[in-house]
Amino acid sequence: MSEPAKEGERIAKRLARAGLCSRRDAERWIEAGRVKVDGKVLESPAFNVTDQSAIEVDGKPLPQADRARLWRYHKPPSEMVTARDPEGRRTIFDSLPKGMPRVVTVGRLDFMSEGLLLLTNDGGLARRLELPANGWTRRYRARVHGTVDEARLAALAKGVTIEGVRYGAIEASMDRQQRSNAWLDIALAEGKNREVRRVLAHLDLPVVRLIRVAFGPFHLGELERGHVDEIPAQAMDSLLGVKRPPRKEGWARPKPRSDHKPRAPGGRR
Repeated sequence: MSEPAKEGERIAKRLARAGLCSRRDAERWIEAGRVKVDGKVLESPAFNVTDQSAIEVDGKPLPQADRARLWRYHKPPSEMVTARDPEGRRTIFDSLPKGMPRVVTVGRLDFMSEGLLLLTNDGGLARRLELPANGWTRRYRARVHGTVDEARLAALAKGVTIEGVRYGAIEASMDRQQRSNAWLDIALAEGKNREVRRVLAHLDLPVVRLIRVAFGPFHLGELERGHVDEIPAQAMDSLLGVKRPPRKEGWARPKPRSDHKPRAPGGRR
């Protein structure tokens, strides 16, 4: 079956949006001859469909795609941000409530890192939210081992190169030093692999605990560890530009406190 005019969206994306499978799985299904468009078996995933296309999988009509949805998840440490782990370690998908649609993550967190992780049922939305062009700030609380040199922390605002890798501007400040450990507040606009850990290790401050407390306009707030919370449709409309407010940082900002900084369990204010 030849491809129609370049309009609409790729068939694999449409199957993924309908919640049936991932894009990669969709491509495998097409190669196996399981997908029909307008009554004809599709031979290649390089095929665009429109809202008027009649799509079947295994002889059954494609379910209507759900609207784009977004959730906050408080990731605990010791969970992989992947669907399957070759070493058999627990993944975030083992913790999600039954009945949730198929979701993908917006960015990642390391195995031992914790805190805010965004989930969505729309792969295109996930990629859009991950783009550095958004200028969205990722905010972390980091507990480190060692004595903090605040001048070296401040210098991170100019960026730093480590083993040939250039890291952009990072806002870093010390909250408190407690003997041989300290709590830091970290903010950055990009999200290179293990960036916070590598930059702080470069300053001789190995990370003992790392908590993401905000991703752009979305905040961890009081969401309990291991819990998931869907972002309201109205907030999603705002995020997608339907009714974007002129200023707001986001619906999920925690209520103001006398000390607004997230508190580490067992720590002093």
